[in-house]
Amino acid sequence: MHFTVVQKVVGGLLMLFSITTVPPLLVSGLYGDPAGGAFIEAGLIMAVTGFAVWFPVRNARWPLRLREGFLVTTMFWTVLGMAAGLPLMLADASNLSFTDATFESISGFTTTGSTVMTGLDALPRSLQFYRQELQWLGGMGIIVLAVAILPMLGIGGMQLYRAEVPGPVKDAKLTPRITETAKALWYLYLGLTVLCALAYWLGGMSVFDAVGHSFSTLSTGGYSPYDASFGEFDSSLLEAIAIVFMVLGGANFGLHFIALRRRTLGHYVHDAEFRTYIGILVGFSLVTAAYLWIAHTYSTLFPDLLEGTFQVVSVMTTTGYTTASFAHWPAFIPVLLMFASIIGGCASSTGGGLKVIRVLLLFKQGRRELTRLVHPNALVPVKIGGTPLDNRVVDGIWGFFSTYVLCYALSMLLLMAAGLDQVTAFSAVAATINNMGPGLGSVAANFQSLGDFSKWVLIIDMLLGRLEVFTVLVLLTPDFWRS
Repeated sequence: MHFTVVQKVVGGLLMLFSITTVPPLLVSGLYGDPAGGAFIEAGLIMAVTGFAVWFPVRNARWPLRLREGFLVTTMFWTVLGMAAGLPLMLADASNLSFTDATFESISGFTTTGSTVMTGLDALPRSLQFYRQELQWLGGMGIIVLAVAILPMLGIGGMQLYRAEVPGPVKDAKLTPRITETAKALWYLYLGLTVLCALAYWLGGMSVFDAVGHSFSTLSTGGYSPYDASFGEFDSSLLEAIAIVFMVLGGANFGLHFIALRRRTLGHYVHDAEFRTYIGILVGFSLVTAAYLWIAHTYSTLFPDLLEGTFQVVSVMTTTGYTTASFAHWPAFIPVLLMFASIIGGCASSTGGGLKVIRVLLLFKQGRRELTRLVHPNALVPVKIGGTPLDNRVVDGIWGFFSTYVLCYALSMLLLMAAGLDQVTAFSAVAATINNMGPGLGSVAANFQSLGDFSKWVLIIDMLLGRLEVFTVLVLLTPDFWRS
């Protein structure tokens, strides 16, 4: 293990991240709010600390292997989460404790969207913008962004990319060079964000709200500057726009890249994961709308359909916007939505959850086992899009799923041991490990009422979910530390 190269990369990236305090500082100057000093102080602390970590090992030239990639990725998300909470902790307007500030910043950066803050409407504009900015940066992954500039640090990027990119298959590259891949993803991500902001502005939002909500929509993060979340706008048009861009955010960005390069949409239709993704969204939306209509939740069918579709898309893509308190909808729907968040978005998307491709493969593997019961000697391959998959991929899916279930159960038991009821514990873990945001029970509105122990359990769950469980847990194995 080459610890000097790990130290060099973490220090360099922390210095770079200090730049993210500049945009909210400019917003503070534009609106004349009093939180600017907190961003100056936090930015200096990040820059100086990063420099102190980087400078002693600035000449290290060890190659970055996959092992160091896992360590850098996990360390940076952990260190960054704590550092990014500094403005929230230093600003008088928010006045959060270290635990609450860390919870809020890691929730933003992992695009979870769970919050411990109330009175969001009254926050200074700079703090509102900062929360949205954190989600936008985390949406594609700060490590993928760093891959594009790692050559400046003298470090290759493929190992970081494989450690951070979500999904079961991490070896496919959109372009021959990993740096070009990272740049292509970010140009695409930036372009979609601009389109989303323009659509929101044309739909009636102010420029500030349009930019802020485009950040949290494409990142499928779900933060909003308002306590009422997306319901603040009470606009069917804006909800329809949000549905479109949440679906795009939850889809595989590789498909978007191919669509842009080839100027065709045909590959969406031919992609098995995308077809399943849309099929589940449509099916769950129709079921939810029908149940709302049967229960007479709204006066007419249109709001049943719109609100049902909006909440299904918001929860399954793990965005977490709310327009209504779905925790108070007929009990069947909130539980259905929690299970939708477990499915999550597509691989290589900004969404969380298990990922649709894994769920699809689990279903196909289960169907294969049923066939084997009838035909014990048959060779039945698991196929995606007509292509047989290597058994190692299928085994890896089962390994991931079993580890995910174990982490989920352990987290839920820890929360219940801390005094939470079953509904709150179940939904709080679902909201954080799936990077989804809102929960049920005591965390339906926010997570402020939880104790520090419970919050730290959920912080770990956010990191596990964002880094796909194995990236973090591999650090706990003895083999990892053996040279």
